[in-house]
Amino acid sequence: MLANLAVLGSGIDIIEIPRIKSAVQRWGDHFISRVFCDEEIEYARHHRNPYPHYAGRFAAKEAVIKALGDQAPLRWTDIKILNDPQGKPYCVLTGQPPGITHKIFISISHTRHHAIANAIITP
Repeated sequence: MLANLAVLGSGIDIIEIPRIKSAVQRWGDHFISRVFCDEEIEYARHHRNPYPHYAGRFAAKEAVIKALGDQAPLRWTDIKILNDPQGKPYCVLTGQPPGITHKIFISISHTRHHAIANAIITP
Protein backbone atom coordinates (compact mmCIF):
# COMPACT_ATOMS: atom_id res chain seq x y z
CA MET A 1 0.00 0.00 0.00
CA LEU A 2 2.72 2.52 0.91
CA ALA A 3 4.64 1.79 -2.31
CA ASN A 4 2.07 3.79 -4.30
CA LEU A 5 2.28 6.94 -2.16
CA ALA A 6 3.96 10.01 -3.59
CA VAL A 7 6.12 11.98 -1.19
CA LEU A 8 5.53 15.71 -1.48
CA GLY A 9 7.96 16.67 1.24
CA SER A 10 10.15 15.35 4.00
CA GLY A 11 11.57 17.12 7.01
CA ILE A 12 13.63 16.21 10.04
CA ASP A 13 14.69 18.15 13.10
CA ILE A 14 16.71 17.51 16.24
CA ILE A 15 16.72 19.71 19.33
CA GLU A 16 18.60 19.68 22.60
CA ILE A 17 16.11 19.15 25.43
CA PRO A 18 18.03 21.56 27.73
CA ARG A 19 17.41 24.37 25.19
CA ILE A 20 13.65 23.89 25.47
CA LYS A 21 13.88 23.57 29.26
CA SER A 22 15.87 26.82 29.39
CA ALA A 23 13.33 28.63 27.20
CA VAL A 24 10.44 27.43 29.37
CA GLN A 25 12.24 28.43 32.57
CA ARG A 26 13.24 31.83 31.16
CA TRP A 27 9.99 32.87 29.43
CA GLY A 28 7.47 30.57 31.11
CA ASP A 29 3.90 30.51 29.87
CA HIS A 30 4.62 33.21 27.27
CA PHE A 31 6.96 30.82 25.42
CA ILE A 32 4.74 27.79 25.97
CA SER A 33 1.54 29.43 24.71
CA ARG A 34 3.32 30.97 21.72
CA VAL A 35 4.63 27.59 20.52
CA PHE A 36 2.20 24.94 21.80
CA CYS A 37 -1.57 24.45 21.68
CA ASP A 38 -3.59 23.57 24.78
CA GLU A 39 -3.63 19.82 24.01
CA GLU A 40 0.17 19.74 23.59
CA ILE A 41 0.67 21.62 26.86
CA GLU A 42 -1.67 19.27 28.70
CA TYR A 43 0.13 16.24 27.23
CA ALA A 44 3.58 17.50 28.28
CA ARG A 45 2.45 18.58 31.76
CA HIS A 46 0.88 15.17 32.31
CA HIS A 47 4.42 13.74 32.48
CA ARG A 48 6.72 14.06 35.48
CA ASN A 49 9.38 15.59 33.24
CA PRO A 50 7.58 17.64 30.55
CA TYR A 51 10.68 18.92 28.75
CA PRO A 52 11.39 15.90 26.49
CA HIS A 53 7.74 16.05 25.37
CA TYR A 54 7.85 19.77 24.66
CA ALA A 55 11.12 19.24 22.78
CA GLY A 56 9.71 16.34 20.75
CA ARG A 57 6.72 18.40 19.67
CA PHE A 58 8.93 21.38 18.91
CA ALA A 59 11.12 19.18 16.69
CA ALA A 60 8.02 17.73 15.01
CA LYS A 61 6.70 21.21 14.22
CA GLU A 62 10.09 22.17 12.73
CA ALA A 63 10.07 18.96 10.66
CA VAL A 64 6.57 19.76 9.35
CA ILE A 65 7.65 23.30 8.42
CA LYS A 66 10.66 21.91 6.55
CA ALA A 67 8.55 19.27 4.79
CA LEU A 68 5.92 21.78 3.67
CA GLY A 69 8.49 24.29 2.45
CA ASP A 70 6.91 27.59 1.50
CA GLN A 71 3.52 26.08 0.59
CA ALA A 72 1.74 27.52 3.60
CA PRO A 73 3.00 30.16 6.02
CA LEU A 74 2.08 28.76 9.42
CA ARG A 75 2.41 29.92 13.01
CA TRP A 76 3.71 27.51 15.64
CA THR A 77 0.23 27.01 17.02
CA ASP A 78 -1.17 26.24 13.56
CA ILE A 79 0.72 22.94 13.76
CA LYS A 80 -0.68 20.60 16.41
CA ILE A 81 1.18 17.42 17.28
CA LEU A 82 -1.25 15.10 19.05
CA ASN A 83 -1.37 11.40 19.91
CA ASP A 84 -3.94 8.81 18.92
CA PRO A 85 -5.32 6.41 21.59
CA GLN A 86 -2.40 4.03 21.00
CA GLY A 87 0.13 6.85 21.54
CA LYS A 88 1.12 7.31 17.90
CA PRO A 89 1.78 10.98 17.08
CA TYR A 90 -0.15 12.70 14.32
CA CYS A 91 -0.34 16.23 12.96
CA VAL A 92 -3.30 18.56 12.56
CA LEU A 93 -2.83 21.78 10.60
CA THR A 94 -5.04 24.79 11.28
CA GLY A 95 -4.87 28.06 9.41
CA GLN A 96 -4.03 26.11 6.25
CA PRO A 97 -4.98 27.70 2.92
CA PRO A 98 -8.22 26.27 1.49
CA GLY A 99 -7.83 23.42 -0.97
CA ILE A 100 -4.54 22.11 0.42
CA THR A 101 -5.02 18.71 2.02
CA HIS A 102 -2.04 16.58 2.89
CA LYS A 103 -1.46 13.49 4.96
CA ILE A 104 1.40 14.12 7.36
CA PHE A 105 3.21 11.17 8.89
CA ILE A 106 5.09 12.01 12.10
CA SER A 107 7.67 10.11 14.11
CA ILE A 108 9.18 11.43 17.35
CA SER A 109 11.90 10.02 19.59
CA HIS A 110 14.06 11.32 22.39
CA THR A 111 17.02 10.43 24.57
CA ARG A 112 18.06 12.11 27.81
CA HIS A 113 19.50 15.08 25.93
CA HIS A 114 17.94 15.24 22.46
CA ALA A 115 14.57 14.98 20.77
CA ILE A 116 14.24 14.20 17.08
CA ALA A 117 11.25 14.16 14.77
CA ASN A 118 10.55 13.31 11.17
CA ALA A 119 7.64 14.44 8.98
CA ILE A 120 6.65 13.00 5.63
CA ILE A 121 4.01 14.79 3.54
CA THR A 122 1.88 12.85 1.05
CA PRO A 123 -1.09 13.90 -1.11
